[in-house]
Amino acid sequence: MTEGPGWPAGWDAHVHVFADDAPVLAGHYRPVARSLAEIEQVGAAEGVGHLVLVQPSVYGTDNRVLLDALRREPGRHRAVVVVDPAIGEGELAAMHALGVRGVRFNLVSPVGERGDVTSALSRLAPSLRALGWHVQWYVDPAQLPRLVSLQRAAGLPFVLDHLAGMHPGAADDVSAWSALDALADAGTWIKLSGWYRLQAREPYVTLDPLIDRIARRFEGRLVWGSDWPHTSFAADEAPRYASTWAPVLRVLGSAKAARLHAAAARHYA
Repeated sequence: MTEGPGWPAGWDAHVHVFADDAPVLAGHYRPVARSLAEIEQVGAAEGVGHLVLVQPSVYGTDNRVLLDALRREPGRHRAVVVVDPAIGEGELAAMHALGVRGVRFNLVSPVGERGDVTSALSRLAPSLRALGWHVQWYVDPAQLPRLVSLQRAAGLPFVLDHLAGMHPGAADDVSAWSALDALADAGTWIKLSGWYRLQAREPYVTLDPLIDRIARRFEGRLVWGSDWPHTSFAADEAPRYASTWAPVLRVLGSAKAARLHAAAARHYA
């Protein structure tokens, strides 16, 4: 990864950027413009200088906003895209050069993937392995067992969004925890992010036991993400940026929490 003067060392592994003129898929939210410069400024105030831009579901496979953002400061940030399984190797290589390091499957959003993800992943897997990319999943707990067989077949690193979808109502879901154990054994990573997507409200203390259990099982393969700009909220009601880091600090303690930044630097390099 390229380092630049004045970039804080911290990593936020899950943010989105939006533009005024980008077409969106019908049937979900309509985003307002939120630029890379804006989140860079917000993050810098909290010691964050590197971002992982995640393709939002409303843009489908049109990654132009995200890729344009990466071009602003080459080498500084990383990204995860959504692609058509028929994408060519040349286009993937061009994305890699800009800082893309993974593809995302969203099985939760109303405009997320609704096709045959098994076939799509199988088609993409050889190219992803050649590039050293991972596969990022946004799923709910009931879908976790399915990922075990998908990961085994693909032979690729998996990353699970938003605490793997685990929420207080799923705390006793034996099949979900069993699947998470199998995925952990296979080298899967988890994002500590999206607290408000998990039946929790600030300060999110109801998630503390889940964060602790998952952090112990996935130690060394955890990253934190703010989920900025918090598309579940109106702009004037969005959580404070620092509030999304607070549960990590509270549950893990300062020393272990700090390691998440170093883990992100390794994982997205």
